[in-house]
Amino acid sequence: MKWVPDTSAYDETFDRAAGPRPHYRALVTTLESFTQTEIDRRERLQKISLVDQGITFTVYGEKEGLERIFPFDFVPRIIPAREWERIEAGLIQRVTALNLFINDVYQEQKCLRDKVVPPELVLSRREYKRALLRLTPPRQIYTHVVGTDIIRNDRGDYLILEDNCRCPSGVSYVLENRNLLHRVFPEFFTRYPVRPVREYPRLLLDTLLWSAPRASENPVAVVLTPGIHNSAYFEHSFLAREMGAFLVQGRDLVVEDSAVYMRTTAGRQRVDVIYRRVDEDFLDPLAFRRDSLLGVPGLVNVYREGNVAIANAPGAGVADDKAVYAYMPALIKYYLGQEPLLGQVPTYVGLRRDDFAYMREHMAELVVKTTGDSGGYNMLMGPFAARREVDAYLAQMKKAPGNYIAQPLIELSSHPTYVDGRFEPRRIDLRPFILYGETIRVLPGGLTRVALRPGSYVVNSSQGGGSKDTWVLAARNT
Repeated sequence: MKWVPDTSAYDETFDRAAGPRPHYRALVTTLESFTQTEIDRRERLQKISLVDQGITFTVYGEKEGLERIFPFDFVPRIIPAREWERIEAGLIQRVTALNLFINDVYQEQKCLRDKVVPPELVLSRREYKRALLRLTPPRQIYTHVVGTDIIRNDRGDYLILEDNCRCPSGVSYVLENRNLLHRVFPEFFTRYPVRPVREYPRLLLDTLLWSAPRASENPVAVVLTPGIHNSAYFEHSFLAREMGAFLVQGRDLVVEDSAVYMRTTAGRQRVDVIYRRVDEDFLDPLAFRRDSLLGVPGLVNVYREGNVAIANAPGAGVADDKAVYAYMPALIKYYLGQEPLLGQVPTYVGLRRDDFAYMREHMAELVVKTTGDSGGYNMLMGPFAARREVDAYLAQMKKAPGNYIAQPLIELSSHPTYVDGRFEPRRIDLRPFILYGETIRVLPGGLTRVALRPGSYVVNSSQGGGSKDTWVLAARNT
């Protein structure tokens, strides 16, 4: 069995002497007990299972078709219990501050008046919805479901890379990855106390129903999807099925007498909570985009009157802005009086004159991103870009400097990944999922995304990435 440890980055599995780290020894031993033929047979079984289960995502603009199987690598990522305790505490702290920040910018705007965040940075953003000013959601929760992206640098330190407070996706693959690995490599689990993830749908439903504004013994929650052509439609249908909730599109809902109703074969049924997987710009053509055919006319009025809960709250996307990210350590201290428990990547903000000057002079050394995009789109990887690419990107930046941020290239940690009969290092990140209901709960693990192309730093599925099962160990001595 051929292993190729990584010598250029922090290797999650092997130490600098090329020996397996203590929490990986049993896994390495188990894999080495298999013959090459047996591993290849199980990998083929894994691919067949992915097809049979329909575990897909959609890539827009691809000639070969809309849906693709989401690539899965069977070598799991393992996180010891003590490491996870630090990650979990840091995530709870961060989501608490994020929710307070969103509430503040739609209510009293204290952080803007105190110049913790420049007012023009927030108020000029497309994600800031003025139509929602002074609107308080049920339980004052904006961030019911958060997916926070975490990376690990060359010293092994965990760093927050990005917050996703609108419609974070990927949790369905967390659950299916675990099911798939149990079926194909059950031996892996015999020597590890792996914390389960199967209760996530129940925890999500509890989180949603906690926000129900109507006093009812049986509040009704629905999952609002844009439809089958959305890139995350597999997840929408999966979560609705696992929660026992209705999967609906905008045309299935109607506003009447200051309430939202769902059309059913037995007549109309009142809806208390909408788990929206529709971008907020398309939620209500009367409040946002008038050309939207995906939303529900009048929905925001019902929401404003407190007769329906929407998760995540419309307007929460203002916290996703990559320029706001740069101010998160200050916001944590401002709202909570605490130092951040998890670090983050140094960030230059184009809105700040000195920062933009630095960005212009050091483009070839930086990763430059637009503040509102995701999925690895519209960014410049300066260290790998040709001069003409840098010049063209800089010309666009000069038109609207405030729409860009830049960060040094972080050497992401790597993990053995099965490629062409060998275990080769590939860069990874981690997206844990946090639920904000009666309490804040973090799913133990998350989606480990892996850059399947050699040398790539981009792990997004839309850019050719795959995923791994993520194990959080239960024993405190690990």
